[in-house]
Parts: sequence; C-alpha cells; structure tokens
Amino acid sequence: MGSFSIWHWLIVLVVVLLLFGRGKIPELMGDMAKGIKSFKKGMSEEDEDAEKSRTVEHRSDETVKPASEKASKS
Repeated sequence: MGSFSIWHWLIVLVVVLLLFGRGKIPELMGDMAKGIKSFKKGMSEEDEDAEKSRTVEHRSDETVKPASEKASKS
C-alpha cells in the first residue's frame, strides 16, 4: 500500500491523455506559462510603483526654517 508502481503511473497517464487529448495538454501548459509571466510582470510593476512612492523629492524653492525660529513665533 506504500507507493505507486510504474504501472499505476502509466494507467494514470493514459487516462489523462484520453480525457484531454494530445493537443490540449500543450495548450494548457502554454496558458499556464502566460499566466506566470503575467503575474511576474505585475509583481515587478508593483515593486516599481512602491519604490516611486517611497522616494522623497526635495523642492529647492522652499526655505526651511530652523526649529528655534518656529518656536519663537508661537
């Protein structure tokens, strides 16, 4: 009852081929590959967007006042 023998796997392979046909399996694998590529592309785009949102831009037209000046005005 342990593991399956080679005959079990051959029977399973024959049943799968009968159910899906010879041409359908490569189509399914191609669709799966496209899905994986699309997922990876989406993840890399998401990482790029996250990096852009973390970037702090410095504007040179604004002057920064020291904290002591801000406290004295209050």
